[in-house]
Amino acid sequence: MPNCPSKRSHSLPLTTHWKKTQHNFCFFVCFSVSLSISIRSRAVLADTMGRRRSSPVNVLFQWVRSLSMKVKVFLGALLALCALLALRFSVRDHKYFFIASEVVHVLGIIVLIYKLTTQKTCSGLSLKTQELTALFLAVRLFCSTMMEGDIHTVLDFLTLMATAWVVYMIRFKLKSTYIKELDNFRLHYLVVPSAVLGVLIHPYTLNHHFTRILWAFGAYMEAVSVLPQLRLMQNAKMIESFTSHYVFALGISRFFACAHWIIQIYETKGTYIYYIGSGYFWILSAFLSEMVQTFILADFCYYYIKSKMAGQLIMRMPPV
Repeated sequence: MPNCPSKRSHSLPLTTHWKKTQHNFCFFVCFSVSLSISIRSRAVLADTMGRRRSSPVNVLFQWVRSLSMKVKVFLGALLALCALLALRFSVRDHKYFFIASEVVHVLGIIVLIYKLTTQKTCSGLSLKTQELTALFLAVRLFCSTMMEGDIHTVLDFLTLMATAWVVYMIRFKLKSTYIKELDNFRLHYLVVPSAVLGVLIHPYTLNHHFTRILWAFGAYMEAVSVLPQLRLMQNAKMIESFTSHYVFALGISRFFACAHWIIQIYETKGTYIYYIGSGYFWILSAFLSEMVQTFILADFCYYYIKSKMAGQLIMRMPPV
């Protein structure tokens, strides 16, 4: 009688085959589920990116980018005019423009304080701009105390204290993170001309002669105080977010101050320029100082808005 395979020897190949079948089936199911999840995820991601690209903000930004520089300048001027008209009809007491300007400046300093206390670094900040800011604020605070002594004096004092703290942190506490090589703007190119202009061209008011010279010097210094910061950012090529927020706040602050000038001159039909002190040279130089500072910061604000609309976390400065 031939030897028949035992039940055990016969069942072994069947069990092995069944296990292999189960393994292949499970692998196929897992692979199918993974593939479907992957395809679904890519579809969702593509849909999300497509929505972002087709969002109204991005569509508007792409349209603006396609325009010529002349058209961009015209649209910017038109937007500024619309903003001035909105302020003209929405704010009755125009002294609030200067208050808003000073409050926005304080908010910009608060942004710097947050950066210095949380990140423990002052990289990207210009010590020279902060020192010039402290200088013109101290001059303006002294003149304001001698002439007026109102809410502007209080705001100038708060801004000066915050700026002095920033200078202290950069000079001593965070000195190792300060990049002196990039902050290479020579201060005497700004301080000396401002002092000379203050002596030669200043308002003719009933205040003391020295106070009038200091007031003019502070106005000239304020107009150019941001130049070292812009030079540092130009040298660095890249600007981290907190520093760009600070400079943008300076731009908004300058817009409110400039709006006060323009609206007051318009409403008084030009007689407002005599309220700030007689002397045609002083009127012209004071107005030009305001315009110079406004246009300096307007250029930065354009690139700031451009980078934010593009979704860039780190702002890049254009080549000179």
